[in-house]
Amino acid sequence: MSSSASNASLLSRSLCAVWHPCTQMKHHEQLPLVPIKRGEGAWLYDMDGKRYLDGISSWWVNLFGHANPRIGAALKAQLDTLEHVLLAGFTHEPVVELSERLAALTGNQLGHAFYASDGASATEIALKMSVHYWRNTGRPGKNRFVSLAGSYHGETVGALAVTDVAIFRDAYAPLVRGGTCVPTPDARLAETGETAADVARRAAAALEAHLAAHADETAALIVEPLVQGASGMVMYDPEYLRLARALCDRYQVHLVADEIAVGCGRSGSFFACEQAGIWPDFLLLSKGISGGYLPLSIVLTTDTVFDAFYDDDTARGFLHSHSYTGNPLACRAALATLDIFTQDNVIAANRAKAQRIGEAFRKAVGSHPAVRHLRQQGMILAFDVADAPAGFSRRFFTEALQRELLLRPIGNTVYTMPPYILGDDEIDLLASRCAAALEASLA
Repeated sequence: MSSSASNASLLSRSLCAVWHPCTQMKHHEQLPLVPIKRGEGAWLYDMDGKRYLDGISSWWVNLFGHANPRIGAALKAQLDTLEHVLLAGFTHEPVVELSERLAALTGNQLGHAFYASDGASATEIALKMSVHYWRNTGRPGKNRFVSLAGSYHGETVGALAVTDVAIFRDAYAPLVRGGTCVPTPDARLAETGETAADVARRAAAALEAHLAAHADETAALIVEPLVQGASGMVMYDPEYLRLARALCDRYQVHLVADEIAVGCGRSGSFFACEQAGIWPDFLLLSKGISGGYLPLSIVLTTDTVFDAFYDDDTARGFLHSHSYTGNPLACRAALATLDIFTQDNVIAANRAKAQRIGEAFRKAVGSHPAVRHLRQQGMILAFDVADAPAGFSRRFFTEALQRELLLRPIGNTVYTMPPYILGDDEIDLLASRCAAALEASLA
């Protein structure tokens, strides 16, 4: 069978058998699926050999390229040793070592790692753990949550209670327990003469007003540190995190840092919270922690939280679980990922690479009349498109594919969050062809 026939066959079979995520399937009558046969480095290849530069790290998960030999070798070795064992009543070397190394990365401010498979599950765990903590400490009325306007923390029912993106939430409103949204510190909201830090202080004042009135019923504030991803790569000043930490301490409210998207070096530091000089009560990791290889999520928390569950009474324990908790293969992939960070001095290398990406995009699109708020936080770069026509995101996606790029705008926000292994030529290609796709999408 020819490669073209193989492409067509796979697409037909997929449309018949697979319900694709975050997708209106009827759109694929006009917008064909993209079949992928293999990956290598920052590139994905279809069955015809056509390639696409993965400018969004396959939904923000891939850090060090597809088919990374070091992560692959670690997984192959683990396959010959232990593929899985239940973590209830048992343990194994990869999960212990990973937990120890993550705790060390927080200066042992956070530890007691609790494992799940995906970001939404991590959100569910942190919310449940927070409420259960307050119950165990004699304050069961503290069972409500606060999140930022435009927040996204997952699409399971509990996570939707702290997600403020209407298209994900509205259809399931009858199932969702309502929370409270407070103003976002989005730097784009700066008024004349204001800095991003001024916007952060305004937003923190609104948070303080809410907590002053509702602390007795509030279990936790959950935030995406520095970058709110799904609402359009909203970026804000670290001052908000500093003030939020102080307010949560004052009003006895947990601070949950959802670093599922921004952790593991995306923001410019391994944990985004480091840039504010604070640690939360719960820190959530997923996506890049396994290098983009296997589903894994982790909730790190404090000794104080852990101690509130440590008791002879089973009902005071945290009785959340799923079958693949702490899977050895996923943990081994995460350990290999951490090894690369250490061996290649990735955080320092990323600072130089991020500067190079920023320069390339400023040159390619910075003066475009439709581009607004070109912004960057570490390895995340975004800009908004003024007066974007209806259907802009799908049209841009198609134009980008025709130029060998995988880029998926969020509404009228174009962004890139590429793997950390891009070379200078690939950075230039990403920026210049992004500019060409923008021009074609607006023509």
